Amino acid sequence: MIKLNQNGMMPAILQDHKTGDVLMMGWMTPESLERTLDSGELWFYSRSRNELWKKGETSGNSIKVISIVTDCDADVLLIKGKASGPVCHTGERSCFHSESIGNVSEIEKEDVGPGILQELYSVIQDRKESMNANSYTVDLLNQGVERIGQKVVEEAGETAIAAAVGKTDRLPEEIADLLYHTLVLIAASGINLNSVWQTLASRRG
Repeated sequence: MIKLNQNGMMPAILQDHKTGDVLMMGWMTPESLERTLDSGELWFYSRSRNELWKKGETSGNSIKVISIVTDCDADVLLIKGKASGPVCHTGERSCFHSESIGNVSEIEKEDVGPGILQELYSVIQDRKESMNANSYTVDLLNQGVERIGQKVVEEAGETAIAAAVGKTDRLPEEIADLLYHTLVLIAASGINLNSVWQTLASRRG
């Protein structure tokens, strides 16, 4: 059983089937994996375009898949394949052709995206299940749904006031507090978070 991350994806590492060289890393969904298995060619999922894409569909440098295995935790795929040309969009054989980064300070941090909500909710659920951690979340959960609901109302009021008086520098923090307390309320109420996402999706447009 393959494990997906909170966004329904899994990292996939492409390796040359003869040399063992790592050629690239991409993201796959169950749909892209199924298409890969059916076609014998490598399909990924583009997080920026939110769509499936076939490796080489633009450059012509496709990948013939030889084998696919998971790691010991079943949350990473290792794909061995045969490339018909350079794998990297720069024209290099491998995407890992740059020099060593030297030290950790040179690492560019990726922007945090909406997946942080699911990640935060998972932490809240862990706190709810254990209820023995010394944390603000556990304190809130111990006070019950009514008190948590009051906190949501308080945070919503502070958010609205900050927006009304033009304190835009305060808005991100106020909105973050509102979202956090709302997630705690969802967990305390026993609601499946996916039902919230589905309701939001139905309101598009």
